[in-house]
Formats: sequence, structure tokens, C-alpha cells
Amino acid sequence: MKLWGGRFTKATDKSVEEFNASIQFDCRMYAEDICGSIAHATMLAKQGIISQEDKDAIVKGLKAIFQQIEDGDFDFSVELEDIHMNIEKRLTDAIGEAGKRLHTGRSRNDQVALDTHMYVRREIAAVAKLLVKLQESLVKAAEKYSDVIMPGYTHLQRAQPILFSHHLMAYFSMLSRDFIHLKYAWDMADMMPLGAGALAGTTYPLDQPFVAKTLHFGKIYDNSLDAVSDRDYIIAFLEFAAVLMMHLSRLSEEFILWSSSEFKFIELDDSHCTGSSIMPQKKNPDICELVRGKTGRFYGHLMGVLTMMKGIPMAYDKDMQEDKEGVFDAIDNLKFALTIYAAMIDKMTVNGKHMREVLESDFSNATDMADYLAKKGLPFREAHAVVGKAVHYCIEQGKVLQQLSLQELQAMSPLFAEDIHHYLDIETCVKQRNTYNGTSPQSVARQCQSGKAAITGEQSQIETWNDVVASVYELLK
Repeated sequence: MKLWGGRFTKATDKSVEEFNASIQFDCRMYAEDICGSIAHATMLAKQGIISQEDKDAIVKGLKAIFQQIEDGDFDFSVELEDIHMNIEKRLTDAIGEAGKRLHTGRSRNDQVALDTHMYVRREIAAVAKLLVKLQESLVKAAEKYSDVIMPGYTHLQRAQPILFSHHLMAYFSMLSRDFIHLKYAWDMADMMPLGAGALAGTTYPLDQPFVAKTLHFGKIYDNSLDAVSDRDYIIAFLEFAAVLMMHLSRLSEEFILWSSSEFKFIELDDSHCTGSSIMPQKKNPDICELVRGKTGRFYGHLMGVLTMMKGIPMAYDKDMQEDKEGVFDAIDNLKFALTIYAAMIDKMTVNGKHMREVLESDFSNATDMADYLAKKGLPFREAHAVVGKAVHYCIEQGKVLQQLSLQELQAMSPLFAEDIHHYLDIETCVKQRNTYNGTSPQSVARQCQSGKAAITGEQSQIETWNDVVASVYELLK
């Protein structure tokens, strides 16, 4: 008979049993479930709710079950529905009556919430480490290619020359914001729901602060209804994941373009590309395309949970079982994407020579010519018109601005002087953009230094998170 089956007179339909079960995916939370149960049993004994002997038997039995699962010597049963019931049944079979006392003062509602909080918290620490590794790869590449100048784009049309390192550090900035989102998700997950019971608390004299301290939670839910029905921390994590994947998708798109024969700006290492089954010459950026493609999947996970939660009345409803698979999938794919992208950036080759050739054959320095005239007193809108005519003239003559003689230039405006060609030089264009967040070498060097400082702070935060996680899982030893 099922552990909850006392009120029922008929067995559960087999198809209902399979549809209702979550053990197929929530089995990955076995360590969290066991840690939570050890903390709960220890508190029950401390409060005199169960005996010390029962507590010792429970803890010893739970640790033995943990080792069995670790060793692959544990058969999960669909009939027992979820990870909680599977472990409790095995415990009761092993230690008898004492095992039946473990669930005193708690419900599966606050138990599953506890497990998921702990699991998300642990995985946040793991994902954060990989996120910072990718940031390190971006800074490393930015410094390696600090002298490479590339065309900057708006509307995917060549716009102004920028440092390649400046472009990479833009993605660093995106990832820095992602880390802030991740920290928020940790704060949302770092709240303990255990003790809320099914929805209204419990009549037993539980010591929730003791359990929170044992499991290293920073806060306890103020409201028991909220504790069992809150999934904001999952939504916060999936929001982080969706935005991060959006950023990686944008980088993917640029890597796909830049590695094409039409751009030839970079070459991805063979180890991160694939070939064609029919065209021997092909070298496809399939990993970038996969990351770009998986981004929609992440959006789906976020929208799935948001949609699930939008119409649920207080407190726990079975709908909430749908909160886990998307999170698990997001975590698995994030880990792959972050790991692969860090290695991809480390191994890519940048074709700075070709980028320079492209810049010298276009009009990316047109704004600099307009600025030159404006600094000599011509209103910028008039300067803009003069340069526009100069560009049109160049197109007709098959030239670029740098190739115009001083005589040709002065025919367009008498304000042009001998120094105009120096002003239009690509290096000069980049160096002059020396605003705080501009593309000058000085500004980008500051961005790299600031990035390194940010990484140091993030690593310190990750160490704190890892200490929390490691302390929790000491309960299993």
C-alpha cells in the first residue's frame, strides 16, 4: 500500500500512476532530500518529538541509502512516485518503526520545496563558476588582440572602426549583468520553507531556526502559505538562464558571421566545428548554431513556469510538479554552453590583417571627417552634409576618403587642411574615441582592468556560495 493510501479502497490506475510520478526526473535531488531529512530528524530529537535512538537510526539509515544511490545500488520505483517516498520507503524497510517517524511535522509540500531550494542553490554555485570562466576567456582574448581594429556595425552595416577587444568586452559587460541576475536567484533560493507543513505550519514545536542553520539557509519564509507555493526563485533562475542564453545567442550569431568566407574575421578551431556529409570543403560552426537554437528552449522553460504559476490558488497544487524538468534541462545545457564557449574563445584565431584591409576600403571614418569640420567651427549638420557629398563623390570615383587629395577636399570645404589625412587614419579614429566607455586603447585597457576586478569580486562570492554548499553536504559524511 502507498504511504498515503489509508483513505483509499482502490489501487491507482497504472497509467495514472505513471503520469503522476516524478521520480523519473526528481531522483537527481536525492542528496538534497537526504540532507534535509537528516537535519529534520536531528531537530525532531532535539525538540523531544522523537527519541535520540530513533534519530540515530534514521540518520545512519539515510547515510546508507545515500551511499547505495551513489554506488548505483538503488532501484527507483514509479509506484512510490517521487524521490521523497522512494527514500522513506527504503528507510522504513531498513530500520523499521523509526523510519515511519521521520515524516513527523512535515509534508511532502514543504519537503519538495526544501529539496528544490537546496538543489537550485547548489547548481547556482556551479553555473556561476563556469560563467566567470567565460568572462576570463573574454578578457584574455581582449588583451591578446588589443591592437586589432575591426569594423564596428550598426544595422549590420559598417559604421565606425573599433578595437576588437572593445567588442569582446561588450559581451563581458553582458555577462557581468548576468552574474547580478544569478546572485538575485541565489538570494531568492536561500530561504528555508521546511516547517510550513502542507500549508499552515504544524502543531509540533519545531525549531525552524535550528534547521535553517544546519542547512545554512540565510532566511526562513515568514508565511507558511508562501513557503510551499513560492516558485519565484525558480523563475528568477530561469530568467537569468534565458537572458544569458540570449547573450550567448548574439555572440553565436556574430561568430557565425565572422567565421564565414564573406567576413573572414575569425577562424574557429577545428575542435569546435563540424563538417558536411556531402561537401568536403565545409567547416560549419555547428556549436554556435546549436547555442543559438537552444535559446528558444530556455525561453520556453521560463514561459512554462510563468504560465503554470499564473492561475494557481494557494497553496500547493500538483501543477507545481512541472517546475523541475525545465530547470534541470536549463542547468544541464547552460553548463555545456558555458564550458564550450570558454574553450572556443581560447582557441579561436583572429584575422586582424583582413579586418584592417576591410576598413581601408570603406567609409568607416566618415564620422571622423564630419567631427574634424565641426571642431573647426562648421555646424555638425552642415559638416554631415559635406561629408555625405564627399562619400558620394568617392563612390563615383572609385575611391575612399583617405585617397582624396587635399585639393579635392578643399573644393568641398575650405576648412580641410594638411592634417586631415592623419585625422582619417584608422588608428587615429580609434584613439580619439577616448570617452570613459569608448573604444580607445586607453579606455579598453581600463575596461579589461575593471573586468578583472569584477571577476575577483565574483570569485569571492562563489567561494562563499561553495562554502555554504559544502557545509550542507557534510551532513552526508
